[in-house]
Amino acid sequence: MSVEELTAVQERKKAIRERAHENRRQQEHKEELSRAICERFVALPEYAAARTVMFYVDVRTEVRTRDYLAVALTHGKKIVVPWCNDGGELELFWLQSLDDLSIGMYKILEPKPELRHIPERQVAVTDLDLVMVPGVAFTRDGARMGHGKGYYDKLLEHARPDAPLVALAFECQFFPDIHTQEHDVFMDKIISETAVYVGKGRR
Repeated sequence: MSVEELTAVQERKKAIRERAHENRRQQEHKEELSRAICERFVALPEYAAARTVMFYVDVRTEVRTRDYLAVALTHGKKIVVPWCNDGGELELFWLQSLDDLSIGMYKILEPKPELRHIPERQVAVTDLDLVMVPGVAFTRDGARMGHGKGYYDKLLEHARPDAPLVALAFECQFFPDIHTQEHDVFMDKIISETAVYVGKGRR
């Protein structure tokens, strides 16, 4: 790819991210829609079959999951949440109570620092049976665009092939086309307030 082509792709991605962020900011009834989306997630057969499930903890205008975590903790599953270490990589934490979380850097709700490194609370990505994924923009066939830092891409490439990747999104986050590259990971499913879309996955 030439420098000009690369620049054009980056500009397109930037424009889509900005539009998606603005769409999310303007989305009304986020609380009600988020709850409906989370309820669709836990109604999936993949959720019923899973023993260890990763939930993301929402930031800014993402589909809100934090309020639903309390419900998930009553389902008899091992609920796992990610946090970002100093090296810019996501690590996984076994969440046993909402009291395990506190406001960290960038006002993000994260596992309390004194709990993160307790060996029995650390979880390997290969232990996950189902992975909930956030994102900025999506296509209905499973393409995902994040914030551009690659945190989730690095994590997801190590997930087990049989552990479904399920993204949550408002309908306003869908676009007809997102530029994807070889290393981009497609979602197995994307859940919105109106539908459950089946993506290409990692075939």
